[in-house]
Amino acid sequence: MSFMRKAWGVLAMLAAFAAAAVQAAELPTVRVGVLQFGTVSWELEVMQRAGLAEREGVRLEVVPLALKDAANVAMLGSAVDVIVNDWIWVARQRAEGRDFTFVPYSLAVGGVMVRPDAGVKRFADLRGKRLGVAGGPLDKSWLLLRAYARRTVGEDAAQWLQADFVAPPLLNELMLRGELPAALNFWHYGARLRAAGMVPLLSMEDILAELGVRSELPLVGWVFREEWAAKHPQAIRAFLRASAAAKQRMRESDEVWTELRPLMRVDDDATFRALRDGFRAGIPAATMGEAEAVARQVFDILAAEGGTALVGNAKALAAGTFWAGGADR
Repeated sequence: MSFMRKAWGVLAMLAAFAAAAVQAAELPTVRVGVLQFGTVSWELEVMQRAGLAEREGVRLEVVPLALKDAANVAMLGSAVDVIVNDWIWVARQRAEGRDFTFVPYSLAVGGVMVRPDAGVKRFADLRGKRLGVAGGPLDKSWLLLRAYARRTVGEDAAQWLQADFVAPPLLNELMLRGELPAALNFWHYGARLRAAGMVPLLSMEDILAELGVRSELPLVGWVFREEWAAKHPQAIRAFLRASAAAKQRMRESDEVWTELRPLMRVDDDATFRALRDGFRAGIPAATMGEAEAVARQVFDILAAEGGTALVGNAKALAAGTFWAGGADR
């Protein structure tokens, strides 16, 4: 009798596993294109470990990509359903007739860090010095810094300091070796620099405040096609709910971050804490409507600095850049 009970128990477990597998196979799939070593992969890892996507009614297919440009190409070619990009890219695509749209993902953007021995106490002290810049001459942080310079120093920063455009990992290395006195890098590289003893000079919050922007600005977000979302409304909403649930766990649980640590490629506790705290600080709190209003204000600043090379034919933030199907307009 005992043997039969155990056998029935095993059969019941196998049946449950089979049912779960069938249910998972029947769920709609969202293909998410993500940089292999980007911070977005941390959130997707939390979603997958906790089964948050399946709980909300969708299955994730993570498509690893090597470069940001590869993500854009994959999205333009419909090889993926969702990527992370900024709303400036979305606005430009919409101005050219493509129906991409945006849901805020993170506020975390770069800032200016300086070496403690560089003799730089204020922004104007960078005159004549080298500033390493990640992302190229059309990087949004660099363009906003140029606008900030016009406001505070009275000159375009590109005219009175030497901007060296360098890949983010190399930029950090040059900074730590003492070959650059200052750097404007993406937020997670800046967090690593701070943990290594570099000094914050200007945060993006400081820059935006000087430019009259005093509300939170999500520069990056989930990007997808409106047509795809209209055809798969349950899938996109389930994915966004799973994303929000993952962020909540990452905001509230230190244990989640302990599990993520191997993926973060950190060698010391100070860097680990800086990355954890930086990610948490970047979780948006504003409604979609509030974020869109701030983006309209910042679009004008960026368009003035970057011109058509940045925004293309767009004259203003295109209608629909922020997803009209998003909650809390």
